[in-house]
Amino acid sequence: MKTSTDELLVFVTVIDAGSITAAAEKLEQTVSGVSRALTRLEKQLGVALILRTTRRLQLTEEGELFLERARAILAAMADAEEAVTRHRERPSGRLRVDAATPFMLHCIVPHVAAFAQRYPEIQLELTNNERIVDLLEQRVDIAIRIGTLQDSTLHARALGTSRLRVVASPGYLAAHGAPRSVAALGGHRLIGFTAPAHLNRWPLREAAGDGVTDGVAGPRAALEAQLAEPGYTIAPALLASSGETIRQLALAGSGIACLSDFLTTADREAGRLVTVLDDALVEARQPVHAVYYRSAALAARVQCFLAFIGGRLQLDA
Repeated sequence: MKTSTDELLVFVTVIDAGSITAAAEKLEQTVSGVSRALTRLEKQLGVALILRTTRRLQLTEEGELFLERARAILAAMADAEEAVTRHRERPSGRLRVDAATPFMLHCIVPHVAAFAQRYPEIQLELTNNERIVDLLEQRVDIAIRIGTLQDSTLHARALGTSRLRVVASPGYLAAHGAPRSVAALGGHRLIGFTAPAHLNRWPLREAAGDGVTDGVAGPRAALEAQLAEPGYTIAPALLASSGETIRQLALAGSGIACLSDFLTTADREAGRLVTVLDDALVEARQPVHAVYYRSAALAARVQCFLAFIGGRLQLDA
């Protein structure tokens, strides 16, 4: 394209203003600058658009044809700019959000109605994945990720943290008794994750001299126990791929589980689940982030969702 929109604007303004001088004043440019723009435009098109006399300006036949098209182009550009401005001020469009099933059910779904009421023109599309997804491949705008983030080309906004606790149902404990030590877990049905393996390492430290550290039976020196990394690697009797499935199994009395607070707070407050081995629990928190691509500016709908959900999630700072 030979012609710029600035040159189109100069041409149309000269015609509407009736003179180069008046157009220069309206555009806040110099008279010589406006004149050069007109000359440059005619040179690029290879035709004369305006016949200049000392008294007035007159359009040539080509100028009349070009003026009609130039007005249409400038009007279309103005409409496009206005549409983008309205879109920014009143967010709209499709927003794809991905999260693991437990987080989606317990932390996103309860707030969807309020979000829709505040932003009625944003169409939420929610997907569940227990594993990390490729945002481009899955066409995801925002993904919620729990745990330590790996280096990536993504922006990340911290939403908070969620503490891990060891829990069981009152029914299970009534039938099997509560474990009094980490070593006693070996005599219980433990519910673990199929993957990743680190989720089956519970944040527990056995007291020195009790005979078990890191999930391995047998006596160890007190000093070795104290220096060992906190954690007890369980041997699950029951495995599931989703934290929500493990929660349901624990509620049903199928065994003891280690789950994040965002999954169990309501159950613990209602007495459906209770914590065990609190004295041996090492404080461990899972960070929660929203991730999105950093290569492009955030669309208004993405910004709105992050601000909205971040203000409603009951996660620890």
